[in-house]
Amino acid sequence: MEITNDTIKQCAEFAHEKKAEDIISLDLHGISPITDYFLICTGNNSHQVKAICDNIEEKMALMGYECIRIEGYQEAKWILMDYGSLLIHIFQPEERDYYGLERLWGDAPALKYV
Repeated sequence: MEITNDTIKQCAEFAHEKKAEDIISLDLHGISPITDYFLICTGNNSHQVKAICDNIEEKMALMGYECIRIEGYQEAKWILMDYGSLLIHIFQPEERDYYGLERLWGDAPALKYV
């Protein structure tokens, strides 16, 4: 299934359901050969980061999207969920500040979610 802006908005809502903070998407069309979109959010501890991941994976599956792979789940400092044209990054605050994906991909159009 194709990832659309509506799909990304729904993922943001799934993250927000588990109290994710600072949720943004980056449109990487024409900028990255790896993927078309990033969705980035923050959880305050490993339990919350895992809960955000689990909720997104469960609800995306109900919509017919299969996660290709999940990395970082065990430590849950930075979980990466790979949906092909959408990569979801769920960080704890320190890791998000350190890796600064928003700065690295600063030329990508960004959309902030509440």
